[in-house]
Amino acid sequence: MRALFIIALGSALGGVARHLASGFVAERVGETFPWGTLVVNVVGSAIIGILAAFGDSVRIGLPVEARQFLMVGVLGGFTTFSSFSLQTLRLMQDGDWGRAGANVLLSVLLCLVAVAAGYRLARLAG
Repeated sequence: MRALFIIALGSALGGVARHLASGFVAERVGETFPWGTLVVNVVGSAIIGILAAFGDSVRIGLPVEARQFLMVGVLGGFTTFSSFSLQTLRLMQDGDWGRAGANVLLSVLLCLVAVAAGYRLARLAG
């Protein structure tokens, strides 16, 4: 039961952070492309890479509860794959296939690069 509470608390915080971060980006660059969601997913991917590296590190390590709170809760609430999917669908429904394809390619490629970079940086630091 404690684990569920920890994850729920992290999810709530991550959801609020996603709303604020995505809105911040959208206000500055507009909403013709889902830049806010893309930025949130890339940043979240980098952070989960860092946390995974710390968690895998013998020297640093992350307690199970910290992993549950941060990786499952906060980052689960922060990253927005469901929002990404809906926004891509809307672009396709609007016939904007170029932007839909760009959103898929950029999201997948940049998030993979971000998670790998976060992991690598944390391993070098640790």
